Amino acid sequence: MISQDPPAPAVLAHLLKQQARLLGFNQVGIAHTDLSRDEALLDAWLASGYHGEMHYLERHGKKRSHPDLLVPGTLSVVSVALDYLPPEARKMTEVLADPNSGYVARYALGRDYHKVMRGKLRALARHAETVLGPFGYRVFSDSAPVLEKALARNAGLGWIGKHTNLINRTHGSWFFLGEIYTDVALPVDLPYHENHCGSCLRCLEVCPTKAIIAPYQLDARRCIAYLTIESHTAIPLELRPLIGNRIFGCDDCQTFCPWNREATFTVEPDFKVRHDLDDVSLRDLWQWDEETFLSRTEGSAIRRISFEQWQRNLAVALGNAQPSREIIAALHTNLEKSTPMVQEHVIWAIARQREKMAL
Repeated sequence: MISQDPPAPAVLAHLLKQQARLLGFNQVGIAHTDLSRDEALLDAWLASGYHGEMHYLERHGKKRSHPDLLVPGTLSVVSVALDYLPPEARKMTEVLADPNSGYVARYALGRDYHKVMRGKLRALARHAETVLGPFGYRVFSDSAPVLEKALARNAGLGWIGKHTNLINRTHGSWFFLGEIYTDVALPVDLPYHENHCGSCLRCLEVCPTKAIIAPYQLDARRCIAYLTIESHTAIPLELRPLIGNRIFGCDDCQTFCPWNREATFTVEPDFKVRHDLDDVSLRDLWQWDEETFLSRTEGSAIRRISFEQWQRNLAVALGNAQPSREIIAALHTNLEKSTPMVQEHVIWAIARQREKMAL
């Protein structure tokens, strides 16, 4: 039942935060909509061409940095975070050290976070309607032109680290972000002004492809997450050996970040590992046909990529795997029936396997 007297903004903000935590969000804050500083940084980044094939970043114009252009009437942004690191998953360093296993970014091991986050955000907004009455809002989670990390920083959820991810002193950086754009003027939280990276350069040092070209500067064209997910074309030859066994995304800058030593694990059931993708051999994955791929990745963020991209990534990883005649034979089995792009990567992988066997 809707209250006859809507609560004061401060009371509503308190109720929203309280309900957000009941829904499982680990952090919640309210941000203002002034992103002018971040807009200048984004414009400079785009002008440098670091976005590669992600042309949608240019097409969105100023909507990303002006919430009221994306959703007219937006006055406040509720920003939330939800931990996603599954405690039962095989240790990341163990998978990376096993060249015959495929490494899948931790965020993609469970159910597609877009659905989980948006479902919880809608539930939060509906709860607000029970005390406020109908109001204007839209929910987002990596699903629209939104400067999520900047808004989360402005909402007090953490600071943007040298690897360009948001970090929280208690939760580390293993969390998803989501937002509610609303036409209700809510009292905003203090932005997170401190930066606790200090002189640490660990993320720059461990990046396999040196994509973090300077503190707070990421060249996406070299980033393994970009190469294995966002890019729909051939992976540059010089970067293939550096990708190792990473077949969907890369977590190295987070895995080795000191702030993640005590990061909190998720308790969200939807983020539990599916289909043993935290511990699966590259050869087993290579045997999947497209039907199997679509079945095993249903409801997963891995469906962001096509079967062609999946095979491309696996071919590179198999080329980097421990040299064996069995792998070369497996690569040959899919050579004729693959697309031209995949074939080129398979031929490279076979040559790399033979080269390593000859050493």
